[in-house]
Amino acid sequence: QVQLVESGGGLVQPGGSLRLSCAASGFTLDDYAIGWFRQAPGKEREGVSCISSIDDSPHYADSVKGRFTITKDNTENTLYLQMNSAKPEDTAVYYCAADPWRLCHAGPQFEYWGQGTLVTVSE
Repeated sequence: QVQLVESGGGLVQPGGSLRLSCAASGFTLDDYAIGWFRQAPGKEREGVSCISSIDDSPHYADSVKGRFTITKDNTENTLYLQMNSAKPEDTAVYYCAADPWRLCHAGPQFEYWGQGTLVTVSE
């Protein structure tokens, strides 16, 4: 049974840092495309960052390039998102998602999703 459990969300000041974690079970990270998505109030869900199942290459949305870093720990079967230089527009519920067949560009159609963790960037 595939499960994804996010943690690490919370309140962070503008310019601050936060690290999100996604503990995966029921599958091996290397076998799936896996990534982070977010949904802000009143907006559609959007892709933030993803690791390809083909070559482990990371992909980033333009809005987070240079600020966010996606990594995975295969030993712990955990995905991370390091958020630096946080901006108020990063405020959203962040979701971890994975898929055994789809590639990163099809992220919103990924099969497996976590429950989300709320990140609020504010003074």
